[in-house]
Amino acid sequence: MKLSCFLVLAVLMFTSCKQDKRSMIEIKTDLGIIVAELYTDKAPKTCANFIQYIEQQAYDGAHFYRTVRLDNQPENSVKIEVIQGGIDPKEAMFSPAEHETTKVTGVLHENGTLSMARYEPGTATTEFFICIGRQPELDFGGKRNPDGQGFAAFGRVTEGMDIVKAIQQLKDEDQMLVHPVTIQSIIIK
Repeated sequence: MKLSCFLVLAVLMFTSCKQDKRSMIEIKTDLGIIVAELYTDKAPKTCANFIQYIEQQAYDGAHFYRTVRLDNQPENSVKIEVIQGGIDPKEAMFSPAEHETTKVTGVLHENGTLSMARYEPGTATTEFFICIGRQPELDFGGKRNPDGQGFAAFGRVTEGMDIVKAIQQLKDEDQMLVHPVTIQSIIIK
């Protein structure tokens, strides 16, 4: 009896610790809700950066403003498929996140992956993107960014990929949405 109680308690503690290493978020948009899991255990610095903006409600009223499809990037020899959103980096309230490469985190750019937009490594602040389909050229060693460092993947959509795909298919001019989709809020669930 004592052993079985101990085992149940140990399983509950392990499950609780495991759940604490991940955070669920809800992105409420004009087109619907996207739910995602943040990999705070694998990409702690990137997640901490993203979460501090959520806690300040900085994304409330922001937009998904960019769509990248196979048909709208004729100048790029390395094609990707993503939607991008967030707030203007000039409005960043916090220091940029240290660049956590996919080589370090093991979080690859798969279908539904959340990742930070950046210029140079260590410049990611407020803009993020969501992958549509597998995007290996965004991983460490990929060719989409000339420095080969890839982008910092930090989470994955668990519900609402239909919303992500609907945003991706909206009318654009040079990848910029003609009518950006409002991010009404992002909350931690």
